[in-house]
Amino acid sequence: MFACRLPRWRSSATCKSWQSGHFLPWDKCQMLSIKGINTTVGQEQQAGMQEKQVLEALEMPLARRETETLFQEQPETGNQYLEDTLLRSYLKTHLPPKVLEEVHQDLERFGNRLLTEIQPLSRECELNPPVFRQYDAWGRRVDHIHTCSAWRRMKEISAEEGLIAEAYERRYSNWSRLYQAVKLYLFSSSSGGFNCPLAMTDGAAKVIESLGIPGSLKNAFDCLTSHNPEKFWTSGQWMTERRGGSDVASSTETVARKQPDGTYRLYGFKWFTSAADSDVTLTLARIADAEGQCTQGSRGLSLFFLRVRDEEGKLNSIQVQRLKDKLGTRQMATAELWLQGARAELISAEGRGVAAISNMLNVTRIHNIIGAVASMRRMISLSRNYARKRVAFGKLLKDHPLHMQTIARMEVQVRGAFLLLMEIVRLLGLAETNLASKQDQLLLRLLIPVAKLYTGKQASSVAVEAMESFGGQGYMEDTGLPVILRDTLVLSIWEGTTNILSLDVLRSLAKSQGQVMAAFLSTVQKKLELASGTEELSPAMQRTQEAIGSLRQFMEATGSEQALTMELAARDFSYSLARIYTGRAKTGIPEPWNGLALLMEHAARPDASSTDVCAALRWCNQELCPVAVESGRGSYGAGAVLQDSALVFGNSRL
Repeated sequence: MFACRLPRWRSSATCKSWQSGHFLPWDKCQMLSIKGINTTVGQEQQAGMQEKQVLEALEMPLARRETETLFQEQPETGNQYLEDTLLRSYLKTHLPPKVLEEVHQDLERFGNRLLTEIQPLSRECELNPPVFRQYDAWGRRVDHIHTCSAWRRMKEISAEEGLIAEAYERRYSNWSRLYQAVKLYLFSSSSGGFNCPLAMTDGAAKVIESLGIPGSLKNAFDCLTSHNPEKFWTSGQWMTERRGGSDVASSTETVARKQPDGTYRLYGFKWFTSAADSDVTLTLARIADAEGQCTQGSRGLSLFFLRVRDEEGKLNSIQVQRLKDKLGTRQMATAELWLQGARAELISAEGRGVAAISNMLNVTRIHNIIGAVASMRRMISLSRNYARKRVAFGKLLKDHPLHMQTIARMEVQVRGAFLLLMEIVRLLGLAETNLASKQDQLLLRLLIPVAKLYTGKQASSVAVEAMESFGGQGYMEDTGLPVILRDTLVLSIWEGTTNILSLDVLRSLAKSQGQVMAAFLSTVQKKLELASGTEELSPAMQRTQEAIGSLRQFMEATGSEQALTMELAARDFSYSLARIYTGRAKTGIPEPWNGLALLMEHAARPDASSTDVCAALRWCNQELCPVAVESGRGSYGAGAVLQDSALVFGNSRL
C-alpha cells in the first residue's frame, strides 16, 4: 500500500545571488535593493539590519537553511472499488441483478473502510514487524512471538468482513466464491500482509469441508469461517522442512507416533512456517509403525491437524527456533519450529496426505493469484494518479506520450490477469455448488497452476515497471512503494515456483489422458466462432486462431517425442495456455454452458467501451504461442540441453 505522506512544503519564488550562486527567497532578495532608495534613518537602519541578515544567510551552508519549496506531490487513491471500472463492469455483466445490488452496496462500504481504517493499519504492520522473544527476564523459555496491535486488528477486521466466511456460507450460491475473491482482491494490497494467513485459513477450511466436516473438526471449521472476531481462528500450513522445496515426498522427515487415546505426537523440524502466530495448522508427517519404521515417498505421508497452543496459551510441545529474515512479507511471522511431541489429529486416510492437502494448495494458489492481480492494480492506480500531478520537462507526466504508453501496457496486463482470476473463481464457485460440468472441472484443474505461475511473473514485472514511473521517489523506502515490490516478489515462489507449476500443468494433461487439453482447445475454438461477428475484434481473433493452430501443431509434433521435450517446453507451453485463454473470445449471447469471461468476451459486450476493445487487441499483439516459436528454433531438443549446460557452466572451473 501507499500510506506515507511526503512533506508538504510551501512554494516560494526565488532569485539568484550574484555573490555566491545560491538561491534565496524572493522577499529576501528584495531586501538587497533597499539601499539607494530615499528612506528615513530608521528605515535605513532596519534595511541595513535586513541586508546583514541576508548576507549572513549567504554564508550559511545550503543544508542548514530553512527550505519551504514543495518538492513533489504524493499520489493518492480513493475508494478502490468505485475507482476500479473493470471490476464494476465485470460484476454488472455477470452477477444476477439482486446479487449485484447487495454486493455493490457492501463493496462500496468496504472500499470506504479500506481508505479510512484499513490502509493506515497496513502501514503500521509494515513499520512494526513481529518480534521474537525466546526467554523472559528470569531465563525461562517463553518462545513468544509479539505482533503489533494493527496486525491483531487486521484479524478482527477479516472476521467482521467475512473474508473467509463468505465463501462457505454460500448465501449467493455459486457466486459466493467470486464475491469473496473480490473482497480479498480489494483487501490484499491494504492488508499489511494479512492476506497470507487468510490464504492458509481458507485452504484449511476447504480441506475440512472436503472431508465432510467430521465431528472432531466441526469446532475448528466453525472458528475458521466465523464472523465473530473473538471466535475467529487463522491457520498455518507447515509443509517445508530442512531440505526445503516443493519435493515434500522426499524431504518430509517429521514422524507421527500414535498414542493410546488415538491421537498422535509429532516429532520433527519445520523449516518454513508462515503465519507462525496462527491458532491452528495443517501439516504432513510420516506415521511410524510398531517398530518405529516409516514408509518413504509420497505414499508415506499423512495429513494432521493440530492446535498451536492450548487453552492457556502455552505452545503445544513446540519450540520456536527463530523468525525468518525475509526479503518481503516482513509484516508476517515466519518461523523455524521444532515439534517435540506436538499433539495432533490424523485427518486424512493413512498415506493419503498429499491428496488430502491438494484442496488447500488449490485455494492458496488462487489467493496467490488474487495477491498478484491486486498488487498490479495498486501500483498502476498510484502511477496513474501520480501522472496527473507530477510535472517534468514543462508538463504533466500524463501529457508525455511515452510515459502514458508505458502505463497503458501495464494496464493491458492487469486487465488480462484480473479476468483470468475471475474466470477461475467463477469455475470454483460452480464446482463448490455442484453446478460445474465435467468440462468446467477439467478447465479449473488446468487453469489454477497456469494462472498462478503466469500472474506471479506478471506482478513482478509490473511492480518493477511501475516503480520506475515514480523516478527516484519509487526507490525511497518511506513512500511505501518498495514494500509493494518486495511483497510482490514472493508470488512467483510461494506455493510452487514457475518451473514446478509448469511441470504440474504437464501432470494434469497426462493424468487426464488428454481430456484437459481437449477441453481447453474446444472451449477456445467455440468462443472464437461465437465472436466472429464482432468486426472490431477480427484482428485479435485472427491472431488467436493462428496461435491455436500453432499450439495444435506443437502438440501433434511432440505427441511421440520423449518426455524431455515436454519438460523443456513446460514453461513456454504454460505461458502459451495463459495468453491464448486470456485473449480468446465470446459474444454476449447466452449459452447453456454459462459462458466464459476474458478479454475478448468483455470487449464483445453490448455496452463495452472502446477501451475494452483496445485492451483485447493489444493483448493479442503479443506472441500468443511462444512454445511453437521456440520449438521451431530447436529449443527443446537434446542438443539444446547440452548447449544450456555449456552456457551455464562453460566458464566455471567446476
